[in-house]
Amino acid sequence: MKTFCHLILLLFATGAFGQTIISGTVTDSGDNPIEGANVYIEGTYDGASTDSEGQFTFETSESGTQNLMVSMLSFETFTQAGDVRYLKDLRITLREALNELTGVTLTAGSFKAGDNSKASVLKPLDIVTTAGAAGDFVAALQTLPGTSTVNEDGRLFVRGGAAGETQVFIDGLRVFQPFNATANNIPTRGRFSPFLFKGITFSTGGYSAEYGQALSSVLLLNTTDVPDQEKTDISIMSVGGGLGHTEIWDKESLSINANYINLAPYQFLVPSNRDMRWNKPFESISGEAVFRSQRERSLFKLYTGFNHSNLDIEQADINFEDYVPFRLKNNNLYLNGSYKNFLENEWTITSGASISVDKNDIDILENTLDSKEVAAHLKTKVNKNFSNRFQLVFGAEYFRQQFDESFTDIGDTKIPYGFDDHLVGAFAETDIFFSNKFAIKFGGRLEHSQLLDQTTLSPRVSLAYKSSDKGQFSLAYGDFYQNPWNEYLKFDQELKAEKTSHYILNYQMLDNGRTFRAEAYYKNYDNLVKFDTETPLFNSTYANTGGGYAMGLDVFWRDNKSIKNLDYWVSYSFLDTQRNYRNFREKATPNFAPKNSFSLVTKYWVEDWRSQVGFSYNYGSGRPYDNPNTTEFLNERTKPYNNLSVNWAYLLSPQKILYLSISNVAGFNNVNGYQYANDRNDLGAFERRAIRPNADTFFFVGFFWTISQDNKSNQLDNL
Repeated sequence: MKTFCHLILLLFATGAFGQTIISGTVTDSGDNPIEGANVYIEGTYDGASTDSEGQFTFETSESGTQNLMVSMLSFETFTQAGDVRYLKDLRITLREALNELTGVTLTAGSFKAGDNSKASVLKPLDIVTTAGAAGDFVAALQTLPGTSTVNEDGRLFVRGGAAGETQVFIDGLRVFQPFNATANNIPTRGRFSPFLFKGITFSTGGYSAEYGQALSSVLLLNTTDVPDQEKTDISIMSVGGGLGHTEIWDKESLSINANYINLAPYQFLVPSNRDMRWNKPFESISGEAVFRSQRERSLFKLYTGFNHSNLDIEQADINFEDYVPFRLKNNNLYLNGSYKNFLENEWTITSGASISVDKNDIDILENTLDSKEVAAHLKTKVNKNFSNRFQLVFGAEYFRQQFDESFTDIGDTKIPYGFDDHLVGAFAETDIFFSNKFAIKFGGRLEHSQLLDQTTLSPRVSLAYKSSDKGQFSLAYGDFYQNPWNEYLKFDQELKAEKTSHYILNYQMLDNGRTFRAEAYYKNYDNLVKFDTETPLFNSTYANTGGGYAMGLDVFWRDNKSIKNLDYWVSYSFLDTQRNYRNFREKATPNFAPKNSFSLVTKYWVEDWRSQVGFSYNYGSGRPYDNPNTTEFLNERTKPYNNLSVNWAYLLSPQKILYLSISNVAGFNNVNGYQYANDRNDLGAFERRAIRPNADTFFFVGFFWTISQDNKSNQLDNL
């Protein structure tokens, strides 16, 4: 009996002393107590919740090394492994969980147009429904701050940079000739159809280390991954026609479209101004195709586009009694393929290649100019998500650019010239999210050009701090290099890369359909190319002795909530820039840089009319021009640029649309600049003529019919 009693006492003691007390306090990063956090031993029912002071205590019968877990909504789960005997009086700090919807984003210098991006200020629909854009994504982007409208050119001029300082990429691969060829003082258009792209990122500065060879900005176009249905699009337009079709086979799909444009009917109805005569108005035939193959852990896309265009025009020139004839034939082919593979453990590898062939045959006066550019881009990129707080991107790429040109004069003397460059690049960049309020992106880019025999290193860094639930500040800095333009390298291969450094301060506020952005920037230019003749020639002397700066403020406001069915945005840009480059005799503001730019875009849906109506207004202050009758250089200004455009899309039925667009409906008499005579007249002055648009007003009428599986889809998204 005595032995039995001892055994009972021993078992009681073992049970009593086998319980271990776990205790501690849970706080956030600001040392504030967290109430209601769940604290427990993993794999058991032993645990408790924290009280109002953040404290917890409970007993466990577990022994040895165990995992203590602490979980709370809006915070990252905390884990601590240790012997239960030492899990006492703990001080545990929980980190705020990252929220992809409300957390900070890195936005300095970047405008996004994509349905799924929380940082978007435009949607893909906006690119093609802007009045006056006529389906050209570049014309729509010219309503954003940071851009300047150069009416006689049509390309992107960004923050005091020339058009050649902006590069275009499709699915991360370089497009070497993104714009149609054209004649002098006749604006060009982008080569690509907007409806093939799911989203656009337009970086006005401070862009990622993944992209190089652009001094001012990059335009990133991403093709659609998976179409939602099969459909056919038919277009009948006042300037041509188009046909598109999407076919889907299980996990494969193919989208194709073809377009024919001929401006002869328009030129017949709206004659050109008296400074030009069309013998053969602009004519083009183009086509695009995207093939996609999607598997469980991979995606393959193949994009190809071709374009043939020609024109024959005679233009006035103050230095010639007769009109100067100009004939152009252009053929362009672009091929782009990419493969993305989603590996285990959050690794992603993307490989791709692009090749482009561009050929121009030009006749001017009695001379001919033939050029051919063959360029290729190969690229591999690796992404690794270590966590939602830390992502790493790195990769390598190779560029090959071969440019050949020949000039033949009236005596059949042929002068060939050109260049061949091999450029290799490597980049690495990481995104670190310290919290929902603070993030940093930093990295660098290394490039080596065989032609220039030069290696460059470009550091890039940007920070973002969320100052409130709706607003955040961003900072960005970066160095950017770009090889000299073709018009220089074809004559002189001893040059070095040009350079800019970007400094950007950004504030952005997103509030339920309302967006406000303000961005100040400074750009410093070094090693710009200068030459000593009127235009770049084979006997010019070239040197990297130029430089300059650009600084300014961009403001953007968009609101699609305050007034039912009305969506509008307002952009304003202030630009102060000077540079000494090309044949400038001193530092001055270039003629493509207005000091003030303003845009207002509105879109309104009228339910009773089954119509979307819109207008856009663009303003640019006078641009500099050089008057040789004065001693100052580039010191005079043209009158301001004004353009009011309207459009109207009427739904005849759910899948049939009648569309009308008129640009410069008010008939503003815009002047793009002045051409001065080479020699003085009898009074000792240089005479001039105004350079004006081809026509003051452009109108467009089209009928668009969609045949689709749902019997609802239409081409309103493409207008």
